Amino acid sequence: MSQVNLVEKKADELPGINARTSTTKLSKAKAIAFKITLVTALAISASTYFVKRPLNGSTVGTLENGVDLCPQVDELVPEKNGVIWESLQHVYSTEEFKTRAIDWLGGAVRIPTETFDDMGDVTEPVWEKFLPLHDYLKDSFPLLHSNLELTKVNTYGLLYVWKGSNSALKPFLLAAHQDVVPVLETTIDEWQHPPFSGYFDGESLWGRGSCDDKSGLIGIMSAIESMLENGFKPTRTVVIASGFDEEVSGIRGASSLATEMIERFGENAFAMLLDEGSGYGEVYGRVIAVPAIAEKGTLNVQIKVTSPGGHSSLPPPHTSIGMLAELLVQYEKNPFETHLTRGSPTYRNAQCMAQYAPGVSSSLKEHMLHAEHCDEALRAAQEELFKDRTFMSLVGTTQAIDLVDGGVKVNALPEQAWAIVNHRISTESSIAATKVRDIELLKSLANDFNLSYTAFGSYVSNEDAPSYGALTLSTAFGDGLEPAPVTPSGEDAAPFRLLSGTIKAAYNSHRNISGSDAIIVSPGIMSGNTDTRFYWKLTDHIFRYGHLEAAGGGSLPSGVHTVNEAISINSFVGMIGFYTTLVLNVDESSLP
Repeated sequence: MSQVNLVEKKADELPGINARTSTTKLSKAKAIAFKITLVTALAISASTYFVKRPLNGSTVGTLENGVDLCPQVDELVPEKNGVIWESLQHVYSTEEFKTRAIDWLGGAVRIPTETFDDMGDVTEPVWEKFLPLHDYLKDSFPLLHSNLELTKVNTYGLLYVWKGSNSALKPFLLAAHQDVVPVLETTIDEWQHPPFSGYFDGESLWGRGSCDDKSGLIGIMSAIESMLENGFKPTRTVVIASGFDEEVSGIRGASSLATEMIERFGENAFAMLLDEGSGYGEVYGRVIAVPAIAEKGTLNVQIKVTSPGGHSSLPPPHTSIGMLAELLVQYEKNPFETHLTRGSPTYRNAQCMAQYAPGVSSSLKEHMLHAEHCDEALRAAQEELFKDRTFMSLVGTTQAIDLVDGGVKVNALPEQAWAIVNHRISTESSIAATKVRDIELLKSLANDFNLSYTAFGSYVSNEDAPSYGALTLSTAFGDGLEPAPVTPSGEDAAPFRLLSGTIKAAYNSHRNISGSDAIIVSPGIMSGNTDTRFYWKLTDHIFRYGHLEAAGGGSLPSGVHTVNEAISINSFVGMIGFYTTLVLNVDESSLP
């Protein structure tokens, strides 16, 4: 029996309802989304279809007709390594360990490791700021440094290898970066506590890097140091890769680390990889964790206009700046078309919200229920979801005019003007498609202004035709980055299921609760890029997740990349517990 027939049959069994004959009046939105009469039954008795299931391995919120928009797993508590896990969970709950965590992270935050765009090669003295951090790590985590093999890559990159007893198993890779974004001198007075103080106010630890990403690096090391103190010896090799210029694209750090790991371990050599990313938080009334299974691509496009100069007392109808302004208005009048695509990370995230978040509207729940097989339902869901501009930006390719320059003197006509547009490319698009769209967007204006038109090294207009000036599109700050490969996250994707179960176990253990419905795990996407951009060849299973509590689930904690960055110590201790649980679970897993 087909799904539709099954639903119709169940609807027919409802008292006073027949899915084929009911004439109950539907809302206009529902009528557009679902032009089949069985929706009437669903609309009248939706509570019959969304039911709670017992926590015996089944999911909570599964639909009675068998449709499961967002399959969940049970919490995954280590079994083989259960004694060590239980012992460490007790340790992590003590005030003594909390004090150690404050000291570990606070000490790292107090060592400024800001990176800037113009720092040059690693031979420049400015990079030596990382040496005090390396000394601090060695002193603070003595067991880690005596049991793990450390290789320094390109001077300041750190590659630790914790050898397991079974070399046939693929290693597990953990990543975190050492550098932090700069603190502007003009904003220091806006900080509640000095940005490199590592000040603990009794609840939160303050300072640049407390969330991004020294909490990740120190959290990983704290977990491993604690496991070593309890006598744990891994079966599966664990590798830690720590870059030092992630905030300025990772071209010296993670790029060099990737080359080293490819040479040492080979391509597709790792079972899975975890790097920094979003965390968990309440979304529409439900706590949801959002490990990112993809990253958007990026492309910076420079739009440059040149035209004859001269004295400004004899101006032409349009100066270079005026023409550039019109071109930029053309961009902002014409954002990229954005469509919610079945199977994409954002679509999967919407499915999870629709199934589990009580604050999601009943109409969106119904739209998402049918969106998998009904185009009208998909479009109706898209219309409702795109009312949230943040969600819409995560779905599609975006554009932002970030830099502009032109003119040198108030009485001189500008001979050139330029601007740079930053694109974040959808996982369903590409650099090539983004370039084609930009080229087409400006064709008519180039013609109107009589500008010769060259884009990305090729002539768009007739190169021999006379013109008043020139319009040139080119890439800026590199050639761009394609969207990351999407990590498998279906029901047969063992690494994602393992991560999901680990998130639930760590969340529950930290709160001394049990069960699998306290937190829901949903695939998601990173709007920015991490060091994982260089690690695509190492494994197909790349996750970006930090296990930090933040408003909005997939959002980052407040203060990241701005003033008053701080982390709750309770959340940081939970983070250490998460890394511990993950290492132990991966160690005893059946992953290759």
